[in-house]
Amino acid sequence: MNFQYPNSVALLMVTLAALPAAAMGQLGFERPPIDYHNAPTHDPVIQLQQQLDTGAVTLEFDETHGYLPSLLKTLDVPISSQVLVFSKTSLQIRHINPQQPRAIYFNDNVYIGNTRFGEVFEISTVDPQQGGIFYTMNQSQTDKPRFVRDRGQCLTCHASSRTAGVPGHLVRSVFPDRKGHPIIGSGTFTTDHTSPFTRRWGGWYVTGTHGSQRHMGNEIVASRIDAEKLDTERGANVTDLSDIVNVKPYLSPHSDLVALMVLEHQAQMHNLIARANFETRVAEENDRVMNKMLDRDPDYRSELTARRIDRVVDHLVEYLLYCDEYQLTSPVKGTSDFAQEFPNRGPHDRHGRSLRDLDLKTRLMKYPCSYLIYSAAFDQLPPPAKNRVYQRLTAVLDGTDESDTFAHLTRSDRQAILEILTDTKPDLQAFVGETANVSLDLSD
Repeated sequence: MNFQYPNSVALLMVTLAALPAAAMGQLGFERPPIDYHNAPTHDPVIQLQQQLDTGAVTLEFDETHGYLPSLLKTLDVPISSQVLVFSKTSLQIRHINPQQPRAIYFNDNVYIGNTRFGEVFEISTVDPQQGGIFYTMNQSQTDKPRFVRDRGQCLTCHASSRTAGVPGHLVRSVFPDRKGHPIIGSGTFTTDHTSPFTRRWGGWYVTGTHGSQRHMGNEIVASRIDAEKLDTERGANVTDLSDIVNVKPYLSPHSDLVALMVLEHQAQMHNLIARANFETRVAEENDRVMNKMLDRDPDYRSELTARRIDRVVDHLVEYLLYCDEYQLTSPVKGTSDFAQEFPNRGPHDRHGRSLRDLDLKTRLMKYPCSYLIYSAAFDQLPPPAKNRVYQRLTAVLDGTDESDTFAHLTRSDRQAILEILTDTKPDLQAFVGETANVSLDLSD
């Protein structure tokens, strides 16, 4: 090399000054290479805005529900996904209470919050490169509906350790008082597929049956002093909300249990995909800086960068394969058409199987690999991260990796997932190569 090293102290100071904050334990996503607030986005909402601006698409205003039905239809968000949350944990808290819950609707990439008598729709979506993006849209009728992007207010809650340290999504369970205020001193829980039933859905309405299992939904605390003493019996196995809250003003009378379980899984899955994306891009930028400083080959990858990518991808793969998933002790069943409609969104392999097929007896999914592996955010992971995902994934599925981490996957699980993916994910099929035809011993 032609580089002349200064003394060790000076080198350390120069090195630290050159590294983005991520190398020191936190991701600086508001700066390049992420540049969260300034980089162009290509999420479904901004694409819809472009269509509205050109007149290619219009939104119809309904006298009863405003733009909501048209917005859901245009963004392909099913009404059956409706879930109702009455805790004051969102932007328009003064309009939300147990008698007037907020309705949330979602598909794989878009979440729409509708508050009765609220001024705006609250919308979050997923950009393949920038993670969670947050918008509002005025509920009043106008000739030109417009989505307004949030510039930081939402990130107070939606960019923290609860969202894997990136702008993202979360489902929270709280101890709600009679007005819907969370009793923070009693604790709150960020819930996903690993969460025990006993910690889920505080501040939410829940319709569905779940046997002897108990959750925190459908109830408010009787006393702020003993908030943890929630009556979980009274709120259990509720299939009709009409005795608890007036659901007539909503598009659906349901707050479906299965929809809630899917929502919890995918919110955190989105966050971990974004985290892997951000971490890889920041680590590679660090290498570019250091390679230039040290007169190294521009494509040189440091051991530190390799370890950072491996660590975040390993976490992603474990969640992707439902590691540490809470095991159901009783079958669960929702009340809307969500469980029937969700699997139909595909894709399906040559045998008609899909990663969207639900189990609902002992676990959420029949084939425990997240359907968000088909998402644009996953497809657009930086190559070092995506290659690492496929290396780990195929090692687990073909039986090479028999570590305890993945012991919940039976051999038949692994073969079914591998067969579904090689039928429906062409780039994985190309990566697997000869192992696409692997045949595992199905005896457990």
